[in-house]
Amino acid sequence: MAGGTGSGKWDRLPDVRDGLTRIERVVLWQLHELQKERRGRNVPTAMLYGRVVEHVDISVDELQAVLQRQTGVGAMPGSSGRDEG
Repeated sequence: MAGGTGSGKWDRLPDVRDGLTRIERVVLWQLHELQKERRGRNVPTAMLYGRVVEHVDISVDELQAVLQRQTGVGAMPGSSGRDEG
């Protein structure tokens, strides 16, 4: 895993400040960087995956799940993937 911090066991734990995992934070950061580079144009998922995988160990399916949670697209109502209790 290039540029990573190790095994990645902490990458999936939510941060107490805002509830984002390290993976979600990296996805948002790289999405923002790519949007700036592309002057606001849409970012292909494959391009985003290439950038994200440089920082965290993540599968394509896991990236898709993160994107679905963050956008709400493709997710069933009430299935955020997190405990809401």
